Amino acid sequence: MRYLLASLLLLPLATAVAAPKGDPVKGKALAEKVCIACHGVDGNSAAAANPVIDGQHLEYLYKQLTEFKAGKRQNPIMLGIASPLSDADMADAAAWFSSQQPKPRGASDKVLIEAGRKIYRQGIASKGLPACMSCHSPNGAGMPSQYPRLAGQHASYTAAQLKAFRSGE
Repeated sequence: MRYLLASLLLLPLATAVAAPKGDPVKGKALAEKVCIACHGVDGNSAAAANPVIDGQHLEYLYKQLTEFKAGKRQNPIMLGIASPLSDADMADAAAWFSSQQPKPRGASDKVLIEAGRKIYRQGIASKGLPACMSCHSPNGAGMPSQYPRLAGQHASYTAAQLKAFRSGE
């Protein structure tokens, strides 16, 4: 119960952003020119350093692009990519990537899978860590604009993001 309350207290910190309606056809053209090198044309990045964005929530993708462009989210590569994009470009890219079907991705280490499942579902009481699923949903689908879909994300990318959140980056 304590972790549910802690999770609910975090909800106001996540600001919902309404994404303008984008054109996925224009988004695909942009992805083929700009995004393909890091995320692949369909958002299914092969490189673990880059996030998998296929099937990610439209609102979440748009919010992240606007935050990279504004410098609110720090990443020199994405700042350079997002800076010249118009709102329409960002909405189009978000529309394209959110329309893609997420590719299944799985882990193979059964011990790590079970440890991760336990943390995801129960949190870590001794550290005051709430269950991940309280924000990212029981199946990892996330909540549009507020919390990303985690299902299918590269493990090393997720670990790097968790470390960045913990350090305040």
